[in-house]
Amino acid sequence: MPRYVYQNLETGEQYEFEQGFHDPAYTHHPETGAPIKRLIFAPAVVFKGSGWYVKDSKASTASSSSNAGSSCAAGACSTAAD
Repeated sequence: MPRYVYQNLETGEQYEFEQGFHDPAYTHHPETGAPIKRLIFAPAVVFKGSGWYVKDSKASTASSSSNAGSSCAAGACSTAAD
């Protein structure tokens, strides 16, 4: 179940509550009744660097096969027709 951070509008104190995705946001603290608002935070997961996409993770093998193709194009490879 997701956790949401709320801030007390009177004192500035922050609270963390577990709520379902479809539950409405709290407007008052469930125990004290003080007015609160939900705070928005960036997600905790950040994806950076190469290798996230299929084409990024296979770059090293694709370049080695393209090198073999270029040497055959120069006439260094023999074929079954020779």
